[in-house]
Amino acid sequence: MIFYFSGCGNSRFIAESIAQATGDKLVFIPEADREQSFHYDVADDEHVGFVFPIYSWSPPQLVVRFVRKLRFAHKPAYVWLAVTCGDNVGVAEKVFDEQLVRAGVQLNAAYCFVMPNTYVNMAGMGTDKPEKAQHKIEKAKAHLPEVIQNIRDRKSVMEMRRGLFPRFKTKVIGKSFHKWVSDEPFRSTDACISCGKCVSVCPLQNITLEDGRPKWHGNCTNCDACFHHCPKNAIQYGKASVGKRQYYFGKD
Repeated sequence: MIFYFSGCGNSRFIAESIAQATGDKLVFIPEADREQSFHYDVADDEHVGFVFPIYSWSPPQLVVRFVRKLRFAHKPAYVWLAVTCGDNVGVAEKVFDEQLVRAGVQLNAAYCFVMPNTYVNMAGMGTDKPEKAQHKIEKAKAHLPEVIQNIRDRKSVMEMRRGLFPRFKTKVIGKSFHKWVSDEPFRSTDACISCGKCVSVCPLQNITLEDGRPKWHGNCTNCDACFHHCPKNAIQYGKASVGKRQYYFGKD
């Protein structure tokens, strides 16, 4: 069983690739959360995996909240984590492991896949140039077979890209970031064609169309799926995202 979250497709690609190789069932965390599905029965010898992106050197808060409620009828024999990030992750897996203790389990292995940047909500931050983005994707694809084999063999591997000052980044910057997350700056420009793409791609179902324009309802994790999938680039996050490239996994 693999629990995953993804906004722009990087983590979904990793989760689906591993699930295809291992035969594991995929559980989309936002959907399970909406259905109040927190209790799972796994076989004594079954492994459980988690896949999600790293936001500001820490796990997305929606993932943290879900895991706090997660319970297993039987303790999984092996628990692994695979995260995606634009560069490095600080001590994000340690924060996540602390939450897993509430579910009566702990991490046996953790992996990191460097994937194209997606965050555009701050000045000076944006997506990678297409060549760099493709290079990251190819490296991630090349690394997948090794990770899949390690999962099959149930190896205890902690393969994290911590970067400089990892605890400070996660414990201080990351903690501040999640307090700051808001959908209030999101807006649509006159380029909007009322197609509803933003509504359909929002993993938290936080967007509706009102008078043909998107409206955000306060339940946002800043995954930026709405920005990146808009066919007219009509969604902006205040002035911070103006002029920045769009990206989602699979975009030509």
